[in-house]
Amino acid sequence: MSIKVGDKIPSVSLKYMDKDGIQTVKTDDLLKGKKVVLFALPGAFTPTCSAKHLPGFVQHAEAIRKKGVDQIVCLSVNDAFVMDAWGKAQSVGDKVLMLADGNADFSKAVGLTMDGTNYGMGTRACRYAMVVDDGTVKALNVEAPGAFEVSSAEAIMKAL
Repeated sequence: MSIKVGDKIPSVSLKYMDKDGIQTVKTDDLLKGKKVVLFALPGAFTPTCSAKHLPGFVQHAEAIRKKGVDQIVCLSVNDAFVMDAWGKAQSVGDKVLMLADGNADFSKAVGLTMDGTNYGMGTRACRYAMVVDDGTVKALNVEAPGAFEVSSAEAIMKAL
């Protein structure tokens, strides 16, 4: 069963890289008292994720923030080193927080996983975007398998 609008985000630890190395953040701390756009995708450096999904949020980060969003988060079932390298390769800077869900703990907890075994990828996050206000899901746009239509930066801006 996947998370839905009105549900609270489960408490999970995630990783990210900063100038001091790998850091851990709990979803409780990340989301408390903030309006956050969190988008997830199957994998760093993969075609649609690199050509369209992440770049759209980088390009529209300022417009998204102007709609009252405190933080934009990109989540993938990759490790913090990969997410950091991908963020640098995509010139993300401080526009998007690149969060690693290395063991798919968050993805499993919200019920939004896909089986990428046939592609040698194992368990991955589905492609989706959500608006979270103080830990509660206010909007959730989950893609059909192989699609990229409802989780884009442009689509989530309409939900704000």
